[in-house]
Amino acid sequence: MADFTSGFWNWYIFILLVLSFAFCFALIIWMSRGKRPAKVETMGHVWDGDLAEYNNPLPVWWLYMFYITLVFGIVYLLIYPGSGVFAGAIGWSEVDQYNREMKVAEQKYGPLYEKYRTQDVKLVAADPEALKIGQRLFMTYCTACHGSDAGGGPGFPNLRDTDWLYGGQTETIKASIAGGRNGVMPPWGAVLGNEGVHNVGEYVMSLSGRKVNTEAAVAGKEKFQQLCAACHGADGKGNPAMGAPNLTDNVWLYGGSQATIMKSISDGRSGRMPAHDEFLGDAKVHLLAAYIYSLSNKELKAAQ
Repeated sequence: MADFTSGFWNWYIFILLVLSFAFCFALIIWMSRGKRPAKVETMGHVWDGDLAEYNNPLPVWWLYMFYITLVFGIVYLLIYPGSGVFAGAIGWSEVDQYNREMKVAEQKYGPLYEKYRTQDVKLVAADPEALKIGQRLFMTYCTACHGSDAGGGPGFPNLRDTDWLYGGQTETIKASIAGGRNGVMPPWGAVLGNEGVHNVGEYVMSLSGRKVNTEAAVAGKEKFQQLCAACHGADGKGNPAMGAPNLTDNVWLYGGSQATIMKSISDGRSGRMPAHDEFLGDAKVHLLAAYIYSLSNKELKAAQ
């Protein structure tokens, strides 16, 4: 009820409920008025010579079921919130229910989470039981973007390789999960023009050893050093402190086709990973970081 910004809607719901119940009661009374006939007539239809359909009135027990249903609805709305203006006799709310369930879960699983929280992330990543918990957390909170296999997709990093935008150290991974990340690449289309975008794109592709137009790549190198080196470095190997990707390893966040690379240069990119610390807490973030760390660690993969 507190979700509404105006008290009008609370009373609107309440009046609709009252009118609905009144209409249902009136309809049942009106439809069931009159005496039950002593002799039941047929509907006048006959099949196979002697099969007739009787015009039997509604059974009394069926009528009572309608009344019971309406009374149940009224009693329910007196006990639980739902009428718009009355919070319910027992004061129940889904928020309180959620908080109680979370408190019970915290009492049950809190010691287990705390046990792993005090350990180094690498040690947790080597514990099979801890990884099972981390995997469940990942499936719940991360698969929507990174995929159930953690392979990522356009705009969402692959977590199984060693190509980290912000670094693959355990504390860096944990910081990314806890605080989130915001990555922005400015659009350069207006500055470079179509030809400039094409030339820079050719040079960027050449950094990873791909076949390109040599003349265009040479022309694009100068613009790259002027506009792109500040983030990606003069050698194009990126800067984890800024989340600037390495352009020399042929691993592409948004796709490595010529058209996609040129679109990134021309229109820019903007990516955001939400912070999870507030609703997960440090212990769960710790376990999640350990699981993600294990995905790209070859030694841990071999041990598993």
